[in-house]
Amino acid sequence: MTDAHPKPLAADQPVKIDFHRLPRERLEAMEEAGMQILDCYRVLQKSDANIVGEILKGQGEFFEWDHYPAGDVYDWDSHAQYYYHAHPPEKRANLWGAEHGHFHTFLRPKGMPAGTEPARLPDFERPKDKNDMLTHFVALSMDRSGLPVRMFTTNRWVTGEVWYTADTVIDLLDRFAIDQALPSWPVNIWITNILRLYRPQIEELLNRRDAALAHWQREHAKDDCTAHEDRDLEVTSITDIAVDQQIIAVQEALKAKSAEI
Repeated sequence: MTDAHPKPLAADQPVKIDFHRLPRERLEAMEEAGMQILDCYRVLQKSDANIVGEILKGQGEFFEWDHYPAGDVYDWDSHAQYYYHAHPPEKRANLWGAEHGHFHTFLRPKGMPAGTEPARLPDFERPKDKNDMLTHFVALSMDRSGLPVRMFTTNRWVTGEVWYTADTVIDLLDRFAIDQALPSWPVNIWITNILRLYRPQIEELLNRRDAALAHWQREHAKDDCTAHEDRDLEVTSITDIAVDQQIIAVQEALKAKSAEI
């Protein structure tokens, strides 16, 4: 009997970054993002709060599958978007480790440079509303203490996104920004800077995502279903994360560069 949710190509291999090979400007931006994240934690801890608790505050009873906050978070200047939700454990293969839930992060076309186009897949259908041609960046798995423990990418059907190539999505990463007070200023600052702190890993995850889809299309193609709509392929790349370790690695790389001068 085959696994209903087989793991994608190379999904078990953690993303390893050689921080010393990153340019100083990138490392400095990552360090600044890390400081912003730590400041969010500092402020929240004063009220015995955390990231997940903040996003669920005032939302009533927590139901699996529902989006939190209701209606998602949308920045009308950047056109970045995110929401938090959870899956019923019995409805998905728990191959990657326990989580309370996860954030999904997006960018809509009004926030993309002119001329940005989705991949021309055989089943591509242009939505009536151009701004519905959104792209998904990564999902952020959260533990029960409200801390991020892993990042992953998903197949197209999971979020209902329109498919853009990894190169295109990588070029859009710096455009993800939630610069508003509601529903939670600390969460908005946190999620914006998580994508900046982990920029190198996200790039690798997106490249692995495309490789997993190409591999799946070759090895598991079905007459009535493309790889992008195959319900047997949900998570397309994944890696564990730890904010404190990432910040330390960035700072060590910056110190090494300073010593070279």
